[in-house]
Amino acid sequence: MTTPATVTPNAHHRLSGHEVVLLLQTDAHRGLTDEAARERFDRFGPNTLPAPRGSSLALRILRQFHHPLIYVLLGAGAVTAALQAYVDSAVIFGVVIVNAIVGLIQESRAEAELQSLRTMVHTDATVVRDGREQVIASDELVPGDLVHVEAGDKIPADIRLLRQTELRIDESALTGESLSVSKDEVILPETTPVADRRNMAYSGTLVTAGTGAGIVVATGAETEIGEIHRLVGAADVTATPLTEKLAWFSKILTVGILGLAAATFVIGLLREQDAVEMFTAAIALAVGAIPEGLPAAVTITLAIGVARMAKRRAVVRRLPAVETLGSTTVICADKTGTLTENQMTVREIWTPDGSVEASGSGYAPTGALQLRDGAQASIDANAALRWSLLAGAACNDAALTRDGERWDIAGDPTEVAMLVVAAKTGLTADHLGAALPRVTTLPFSSERQYMATLHSSGNDGHVVLVKGAVERILELSNTQMGADGALSPIDRRAVLQAVDALAAKGLRVLATGVRSPADGADLTEEALRGTVTLTGLQAMLDPPRAAAVPAVAACHSAGIAVKMITGDHARTAGAIAGAVGLLDPDQPVDREILTGTELSEIPSDEYDDAVERANVFARVSPEQKLRLVEALQDKGHIVAMTGDGVNDAPALRQANIGVAMGRGGTEVAKDAADMVLTDDDFATIEAAVEEGRGVFDNLTKFITWTLPTNIAEGLVIMVAIALGTALPILPTQILWINMTTAVALGLMLAFEPKEAGIMTRAPRDPGQPLLTRALVERILLVSILLVAGSWVLFEWELSRGAMESEARTAALNLFVTVEAFYLFSCRSLTRSAWRIGLFTNRWLIVGVSVQIVAQLAITYLPVMNTVFQTAPLDLGVWLRIVGIALVASLVVAVDKWLRARVGNLPR
Repeated sequence: MTTPATVTPNAHHRLSGHEVVLLLQTDAHRGLTDEAARERFDRFGPNTLPAPRGSSLALRILRQFHHPLIYVLLGAGAVTAALQAYVDSAVIFGVVIVNAIVGLIQESRAEAELQSLRTMVHTDATVVRDGREQVIASDELVPGDLVHVEAGDKIPADIRLLRQTELRIDESALTGESLSVSKDEVILPETTPVADRRNMAYSGTLVTAGTGAGIVVATGAETEIGEIHRLVGAADVTATPLTEKLAWFSKILTVGILGLAAATFVIGLLREQDAVEMFTAAIALAVGAIPEGLPAAVTITLAIGVARMAKRRAVVRRLPAVETLGSTTVICADKTGTLTENQMTVREIWTPDGSVEASGSGYAPTGALQLRDGAQASIDANAALRWSLLAGAACNDAALTRDGERWDIAGDPTEVAMLVVAAKTGLTADHLGAALPRVTTLPFSSERQYMATLHSSGNDGHVVLVKGAVERILELSNTQMGADGALSPIDRRAVLQAVDALAAKGLRVLATGVRSPADGADLTEEALRGTVTLTGLQAMLDPPRAAAVPAVAACHSAGIAVKMITGDHARTAGAIAGAVGLLDPDQPVDREILTGTELSEIPSDEYDDAVERANVFARVSPEQKLRLVEALQDKGHIVAMTGDGVNDAPALRQANIGVAMGRGGTEVAKDAADMVLTDDDFATIEAAVEEGRGVFDNLTKFITWTLPTNIAEGLVIMVAIALGTALPILPTQILWINMTTAVALGLMLAFEPKEAGIMTRAPRDPGQPLLTRALVERILLVSILLVAGSWVLFEWELSRGAMESEARTAALNLFVTVEAFYLFSCRSLTRSAWRIGLFTNRWLIVGVSVQIVAQLAITYLPVMNTVFQTAPLDLGVWLRIVGIALVASLVVAVDKWLRARVGNLPR
């Protein structure tokens, strides 16, 4: 059999239904034959998206060793093993292995938490083959299949509609459109954007009302979702600020260490010392100067950040993403489901005698109707209000059910909103079913633009309830109802003014009406014309999340710009943006709100500036979302992108950090993101930003604390070789210092609580290095103090007649004691240690206590004396050690105080 003809990708909306049937060699009523379906399945494959490629266990393990410092450590471990320094080699390899295990465990744990969010949903499809209707798995569909859909179905593939009855589809996951879309079979221009293609039904969207039938025109990777999947795969995975800074820092540090080691070796040879001994000394210098604890500290600090974020309902998939939010300068937030509830809610009801406001949001029927003065509105005292609520709820095909604490809906979200607002006054579905049983229905259609239902009203006979587009209800009406139930001639001008006022707020407005029993029981369009009484207008929108307003304000106070990027209409986007505080009242609206059409018309040389200036982008396509993120990155911003729909996935992947919604988000969005919010709340992002800033602070504190020791250890060896004197500390002792202090002291900084005011300071400049000049100067200052202090104490003890082992033990303990004192100073890089409070980080006390025990062991246990060539010390030596450490601490405190006075605060 010949294969189907081809057509321009995604252009089936420009063809008539008959042309599509001919193009795909199928039948509009009998569908494909079973044989043709099998052949096409063999040709096109299953109707599924390509599975994301996961890394093998071996690759994930190897990835943990991909770090310049780790390379140097592995080389040093191999060399020390070759020189038969097995203890040194074992310690070095132990550090590397522990770091790899921690990283692997955390990566696996994050993936497991993300997997727990996923729900395996098997989608069936109703297909006609050989004239027989049958239900098959959606992955068996092929181009040319004739598919039937009805309310509650998920669209299984991209379909060109041939016929439909009152068909409405929720396309929010694909386009960002918050309202369900009415469908028809009209031919559309080729340039029609996806969000406006009324004759198409796209894979992954949900039928909310009506029925339809159409021809499958694309499956799997060829669908609109498949195209977005391709964009996700093509998007660059942007390196995080932390990984970029650490990579640069590690390279510079590695080059510097290897340079010092080579210089030490050459100096020793020039002094005619033994080459093997000098090579060993150079290796010792390299190992001493390398902050072995840095990779482990980075991993553990990030892992602690992951745990803290998980408690605040944010699951991190990749460790560096923990810190990225702390560096973020712009958050690009999707509107539907991220800043809003994605639950249509009636907010205001207008009647000819006044308006009432509805409190509460979402589908839970909690809240009340209030007058302008705050008093509760009574449906018993306002006949027009009562009949408007009755019309909205009884002339309705939606359903609202409760499952524990969760409210489930079936049908169009607009109709659900009218059900909910009526239920807030006690007019529930059960009550309406008993009081006004439905007799017959005139269903909604895109041509009719209203729905009407005939109900039995007991002794009074029958009553007709109507709801729909304002213009159509006005055409049917000749009277309006007052609060007292009296009828008067309709004031069309007042009604239209009310509509304009409500629409200006971004509200969608529907009109309600009633026809009295006296006008008969006929339910036809002709019988309704001119006989309806207007009862009111119900205005609704997808409301902003309650926590979104303070969260946006907190981001602004932290110096982070928040921009809305949505596929919804500009007016709706503007209303939500104004409600959550995204719009600047001092700026013209046309500068702050840009549509996708306007973006496409901006010259390329002006595009980036226009994007940076605007705060709301409406009616944009997935490709435009991606380009918006790229434009902001080109301006030097660190961009966080939030979203839940398939249409957000490419931008989520391109952003420096993608944040997906765990509950309402699609699997495509979750797979593209670095972080998943389990509560779908924008406020959680603000909490994650706070945690990210805390993580970066703690990493900076660790680096500022650990580098002076490593630099001083290397300089001590280099100076000793240059002077031709005995080493104040031995290579084995250096490894002891680095290993024990990194674990017992340095890692305790990972548990340091966030400093006050962390969310009131501006984001870090993306171009700022990991260590500022002020911090580098402090590191060098402490390094010099360590080198000078250890040499003074070493020579002092020798001059008193102490053995070299005793003098070296004193120098070793001096290093550790200065590190312990300096650790408390590093708890804040700007404030005095005394102002923080001694017990705000109890882990620090535990770590220092453990380190004290370790130092006593290496100093006094005979086996430790043998392994590390140490010797017991008397009380006088300990007093001199503490005295020098106190002097060093005082110098650091004075340096911090002077910098604070002149405003040179290291960050």
